[in-house]
Amino acid sequence: MSVDSTLLDRLLIEPSQIAWRLIFDELWQRLSVPIVGDPASELVRRDKLVEGLDLVLSSSAWELWRDFESAAPSNAKAIEEFWNQVQGGKAVLVLDALSLREVPWLLAGAESRGYKIKQAKACASALPSDTTSFAKLLGLPQRSALTAGAVNSLKLAGAATALFDQPWQECANTLPNSPSLFVWHEWPDSLLHDYAAPGKGLAPLAQAVGAVLCGDEFWSFIDRLATGRTLVITSDHGYAASGQFGDVHDLVQKDYLASTYGAERFASSQDQVGSAWAPPLDIAMTTTRGAYRFVLGRRSWSVAGGRKNLAHGGISLLEVASPFIEIVKQN
Repeated sequence: MSVDSTLLDRLLIEPSQIAWRLIFDELWQRLSVPIVGDPASELVRRDKLVEGLDLVLSSSAWELWRDFESAAPSNAKAIEEFWNQVQGGKAVLVLDALSLREVPWLLAGAESRGYKIKQAKACASALPSDTTSFAKLLGLPQRSALTAGAVNSLKLAGAATALFDQPWQECANTLPNSPSLFVWHEWPDSLLHDYAAPGKGLAPLAQAVGAVLCGDEFWSFIDRLATGRTLVITSDHGYAASGQFGDVHDLVQKDYLASTYGAERFASSQDQVGSAWAPPLDIAMTTTRGAYRFVLGRRSWSVAGGRKNLAHGGISLLEVASPFIEIVKQN
């Protein structure tokens, strides 16, 4: 879907902080509305709604990416602010790789099960948009440190920690006994690897994820987390439905992308030279994690073994956007 002229004008003239706020507000408005009809086809349609914004950010407004980490509304900062402001019991649940596409199920489930939604918005991941980048922003050396039960370097004072990949009921039964919890579950990222294979992709993933988020087992886990606590449900990053991206047809460009990135959408690189193409094919940036190159826009190319239909780590909008939903059980 195209970007209306008023929004486009503002993205091109506003300071980067305002521009990124506009982008994340627009993402939320497009993707948070209730799902009507077949979930798989609806999520594929919604993914297309963001295509115009991604095109703007890979062509006329690509320089905005240079200010992304400093100007976009940081999810890690939102979590810290929540943690420091809430008095009494509190919890943060990170669902690994949960994107804005899944927000309607969470909002509908919370409202139908007696929760008050205190705030709900889209926030920005770290770069690269992967697990380790997010973990480090919160003071963790890596995600696996959460298994210790408490991490002194974590920026959430007093939090008892847990890392899960088990079924929801088992997780509920083994939560730490603490009024302050920081919990990370490896779902739905664990599904992404299965559905990224050739022949799969966003539609079957949507069916699988929707079934979980509408299910009693997941919400029983949420109920346990939220008992006596204000709860934030969020993610470390989103994901790209890269199997739906357009193919690069220029042979020189295809060879460059394949040799530089392989099957990924970002690469650690000390080569900070600008792109040889205009508008740029990719962008070099020094992030909080170091020097990287990132593919710009919804570009796809062939690699040995077949390209991924689902991916993360890059800078398409649905890779770098995370939901931030604060809920509390109503009496």
